[in-house]
Amino acid sequence: MRVYTGMPQDNLNNSADAAAEAENAGFDGIVSSENQHAPFLPHAAAIPVTSKINLMTGIAIAFARSPMAVAETCFDLQHSSGGRFILGLGSQVRAHNVRRFSVPWSAPVPRMKEYIEALRAIWSCFEKDEKLEYEGEHYQFNLMTPNFKPPASGQPMVPITIAAVGPAMLRLAGEVCDGVRLHPFCTRKYIDQVVMKELETGLNRSDRKRENLEIVGSGYIVTGPDEETVAKNLEWVRYRVAFYGSTPNYFPVWEVHGLEDLGKKLHQMSREKLWDEMPNEIDDDVLKLFAAIGTYENVAKEIKTRFGGASDSVGSGIRETDDPGMPADLIQDIQRIASPFQSYNTPW
Repeated sequence: MRVYTGMPQDNLNNSADAAAEAENAGFDGIVSSENQHAPFLPHAAAIPVTSKINLMTGIAIAFARSPMAVAETCFDLQHSSGGRFILGLGSQVRAHNVRRFSVPWSAPVPRMKEYIEALRAIWSCFEKDEKLEYEGEHYQFNLMTPNFKPPASGQPMVPITIAAVGPAMLRLAGEVCDGVRLHPFCTRKYIDQVVMKELETGLNRSDRKRENLEIVGSGYIVTGPDEETVAKNLEWVRYRVAFYGSTPNYFPVWEVHGLEDLGKKLHQMSREKLWDEMPNEIDDDVLKLFAAIGTYENVAKEIKTRFGGASDSVGSGIRETDDPGMPADLIQDIQRIASPFQSYNTPW
């Protein structure tokens, strides 16, 4: 099993320091997000101070950007890092696309499929000098002159992972992606009953193998050096479960557990802006559905039970400092847990 960690993004100098510390600690990868800051710049800062650790966006919001702009950025990061960059994309929900990014909304699954196809067409133009000729309903690319085409990188094609919750996006991940990034609002029962079935359907559509599809995440790891720290971190997760659980897009997870009424109650509370009261609705039994919980000494066993055999990679959480957040021996214990994923299959 691979272990990723987050990175501070408030200052690119801190991002670089955190990346170096994460590599020294033994993490397999470092992940940026698109919450308060842009997702790509921290990896540019990390490249000069690292040599082994993978660099992943988890996630970059796709539809807010042209595939051409994303292709150029990723191509440069892949070249400069020596092939260590992994692109994680997400569709976001309608409201954020329309009202926060001011971009038109359309059905996300067919649009995301075109987005991925367009990226690969552009990269093939850059790397193999193929004619750029992509024609879709949402994206069309047919102009590339020598002045705007970068030299070949000599690196593998950038692996693409997508965030997926619903069945259709999960099937798309299995069909066309190199990995799937499961939302932390995800339980083991939802993985076993919904996620794996849809991923297998997608893999079968394109005759691809599970061993070449990386499943990232699917819940929270709540840990620390002592029980007091674990309890403190658990309250942060309780808030996140309440927050995400109020969103109708994520109600299928509640439905698997017969907790639809809880989702509806949280949604109504969110409409009334009762954010601080919502975590009180998440009792400990519900919380345990979403997390592997334990101190550094015993959490590896919980991770194996909660994630083993399904998730190929797990994360240590968002970081606000350059402290890696997990001791090296715990990272190694997690890395010893077997997983189905073997490697990306990204030939040109």
